[in-house]
This record gives sequence, C-alpha cells and structure tokens, in this order.
Amino acid sequence: MNVSRRKFLKGTAAGAAGTALAGGVLLGGARADGEAARTSGPATEAAYPFHGVNQAGVLTPAPHAKQPFSCVAAFDCTAASQADLTLLMYELTGRAWFLTTGGTPPNLGVGQPPSDSDVLGPTVPADGLTVTLSVGSSLFDDRYGLRSRKPLKLTEMQPFPNDFLDPAWLHGDLLLQLCANHPDTIHHAIRDILKHTSGGMQLRWKMEGYGSPPRPSGTPRNLLGFKDGTANPTGTLASSLIWVDDPAEPAWAQGGSYQVVRLIRMLVEFWDRVSINEQQNMFGRRRDSGAPLDGNSEFDIPNYAADPHGYVIPLDSHIRLANPRTRATADQRIIRRSYNYDLGVDENGNLQAGHIFIAYQQDIERQFETIQKRLINEPLVDYVQPFGGGYFFALPGVRDANDWFGRGLLS
Repeated sequence: MNVSRRKFLKGTAAGAAGTALAGGVLLGGARADGEAARTSGPATEAAYPFHGVNQAGVLTPAPHAKQPFSCVAAFDCTAASQADLTLLMYELTGRAWFLTTGGTPPNLGVGQPPSDSDVLGPTVPADGLTVTLSVGSSLFDDRYGLRSRKPLKLTEMQPFPNDFLDPAWLHGDLLLQLCANHPDTIHHAIRDILKHTSGGMQLRWKMEGYGSPPRPSGTPRNLLGFKDGTANPTGTLASSLIWVDDPAEPAWAQGGSYQVVRLIRMLVEFWDRVSINEQQNMFGRRRDSGAPLDGNSEFDIPNYAADPHGYVIPLDSHIRLANPRTRATADQRIIRRSYNYDLGVDENGNLQAGHIFIAYQQDIERQFETIQKRLINEPLVDYVQPFGGGYFFALPGVRDANDWFGRGLLS
C-alpha cells in the first residue's frame, strides 16, 4: 500500500510522544538473547569501578560492547540552597557507589520502612551497573550562585530543522544515565535514587532503553535494522575526542565531557515499506553485513576519494554526511552510546519506538552540532522524529572514597 511520507509524518508528529506523556514509560520489549550474549555478544561484567579520574558509563565498557539495558532520567533540582545542593551531591555519590558495587542493605527493623525495595533480592548485585551524572545549563542560573562556574560550551539544546521538540521531554538541571546487564537492575537503581533524593530533585522525564546483541556478529542494530555505531572511535583516539582538557574551561571541569541526548522516534511501519536499495542508499551501508556500499565487511573504510560523484555511496547518504573522513573533519567525531526504546502504541495506533541517541565529546559546537548541520534534510529525515533530550555536561569522576560528585564545582 502506498503511503505519502508527508501525510504519514503529519499524522504522527503531534503524537510523537503523546502516549508516553499520558501514561508511564514502558521498557522496550526486546531482551538480549542469552545464548548470543554468551557467544558473540558483549561481555557482561559483574561490576565496573566507581572511582576514577573520569566517570564510568562513557567508555566503560567499550562503545561496541556496552551494557544491554539503560535509562536516561532528567531532574529539576529542588534543593533550596547551594549547601542543600551539596548535600544532594553527597547523597547521589553514596547511592551510586553502593548500587554499582553491590551489597546487603541495612535492616532497619520491623517498625521502619525497609531500606531497600528487594526488587533484586536481599543482597543487591552490582550487575554491571554504571551511574553517570551530568549537569544541564539551567543549573547555572541564579539559584545556587554557580553562574561563573558554568562550562564554556554548555547551552540549552535548540531545535534543528526537521525536529519536533516537545517541552515535556527536554532539558533538566541534572541527568542520570544508568546502564546495566538486566532491566530490573535499572528499575531498582532509579527507584533507590528517587527514594533517597526526594528532597533535592524532582524527576522531569525518563526514557528506558535496550541494546541488542550482535546479529549475527559485529555491531548491534537499531530499529531500522542497520548496524549502529560502526565508526565509533576507540582506544586513545576516543579519549582524545571526549575528555575536556581545554585550559580555558573552568578548572573543575577538566576530565568531564559534554553529553548530547536526543530522543528520536523512528517511523518503523513506514520504513518497512521502503525498498532495500533505497534504505541502503540512505545509510550508505549494506543492511545485512553493515559494510559500506563500496566494501565487503562492516569495518571496511569507505573510499570517498574513488567515488567523488557518489555513484556508489550517495553524496547525501548518512555515513558520508556524518563522517566525510577528511583531515578537516577528523576532530569532529563523537563517541556514541545509543540504545533503542519502545513505548508501545500512540493515539493513532502506530508503533511508538525509536532511538535514544547519546553522544560524548569535548565541544558540542565543534563536534555534534557541526555534524548535525551537515545532516539537515538528509533523506532519513522522512523516517525519524527527534522530540526530546538536551545538552549536558558529564561531571569529572569521583576519584576516591573522600571525593564526591561535583566537589570541584561546589567547593
């Protein structure tokens, strides 16, 4: 059946996040296949170190082998003063340390509410959990006296052409990114944090996501069926592109990273009616193997110089616009840490599923925004609808047991 792209978009734009706003956020239905995870999928660690110069959950584990489940949750700070904000940061540090390490919650006695929900049983497993805390530009208004300490490149995310931004799904004073090996660990962690921080912050929006194991190998796929994150930088190159080291930035910000979150609905029913040839030309890769259209395997490097007119890999394909692979664009690359989501069905009876785009970098303007501007009006815009998210700054790591989130910022 033929369906007009613009007609379909018009019918779904208003409801891009409508069902999610009307009810609770539902976890995506696809769980990582156990056998695939054991054989060809990402390694699942029992625990990742909480303390360090940089926060966990950015490069740990490696970008191609992140934990299968995630949650991004934005908060408005309700702390009454900078002193109360400091207490909130102490509490967040303590909860994150316990949850990512695991252990037995204290028994408070039969006359008190239990200290833990017991969702994970009487002993809390670490289960590969990482807790990454970021701050939004709104935290640096006049409430806490932090305006002069704001990271230089931290702004409020503005809409790009082809965005359908909904204020209910935008921004926040704080952002928690939780990643773990199982969905109940994510639920337990966010519930525990909410219980212990109710006097200092209020949940603004939340989206839970999942990643698939490699099928059949290599990089996991997004809900459009294509491998996602193939060109992610790794190793030393990755570190050189994400951790802030600019001496012009506030001293406390050194070792942090700018974080972009984009909630992107994918119009999967409409996408499924598009020919495989058109799909592959839009991405610039083969759907089955992930290879560039001029290559044979996923990690082959496309040779744009041999195809200047785009006869093989179209000039407006996603991979060619996102990463032109020139000297001038080499420092624009980002680290992606994205997940899929599924919210069920919208008010028009269409699947409400898509992509939690998460990216880290040293400079949002130089990296993400430059890339995004090249992608304006790419062919894929007829099949995706960005509707939420924001810009944030991932705090430097908690170095040891005497340190805490935001110590440099608030001291």
